[in-house]
Amino acid sequence: MSKTVLITGASRGIGADTARLFAAQGWNVAINYNRSGARADALAAELKAQGTAVMAVQADITDVRQVQDMVRQVQAQFGGIHALVNNAGIAQQLLFTDITAEDWDRMFDVNVKGMYHCTQAVVRGMIDSHVGKIINLSSIWGIAGGSCEVHYSAAKAAVIGFTKALAKELGLSNIQVNCVAPGVIDTEMNAALPPDALAQLKEETPLGVIGQGSDVANLIYFLASDQSNFITGQIISPNGGLVI
Repeated sequence: MSKTVLITGASRGIGADTARLFAAQGWNVAINYNRSGARADALAAELKAQGTAVMAVQADITDVRQVQDMVRQVQAQFGGIHALVNNAGIAQQLLFTDITAEDWDRMFDVNVKGMYHCTQAVVRGMIDSHVGKIINLSSIWGIAGGSCEVHYSAAKAAVIGFTKALAKELGLSNIQVNCVAPGVIDTEMNAALPPDALAQLKEETPLGVIGQGSDVANLIYFLASDQSNFITGQIISPNGGLVI
């Protein structure tokens, strides 16, 4: 029986690249989206044409009832969920003095609470089956901190703490929990950065390049595969050497 992966925020960017890679490896793929329905449907159609068992499923991950309904739909379609990729997230650049309470709450709702909702919704099934992989997406700024991104950095640091603690708790259930903390990646999110800022980040990166979504997807897939069965609680940062 094919394994099933649920990827949040999978209609674009790193999430879409990850969905394509899992599909190419023969997994059933559940593509979560919130507002990008057309993109999610197009990606699902693309993967289905290649022979993948795939579904696009809408849910606002900050809403626990929507998350629970999403997980029930995926389980009804494919059976158990063998891997969860908590990819959905938002970013924002603001001076700390300009961050509003609403900005702060939204940042944590999507990047932290959404991860918590999705993980809790799938983990009981993983515990029952005594197998599972959970991969959480953080950022280099969750490791090193980013100027003008205090709320983003704090939320992504919380993802790291969540990963380490949950890995310890779920280890005896044979569930591996790991975190991927990408550097500067060529995505729509980073395309909003000023060109001179991107150029500076590229210059500061020892490998001298901006990462691609596939660079991150390859690592996510490795952590979901059986090749990573002895790896848990780790924070792995594909960043070209920008943060060492």
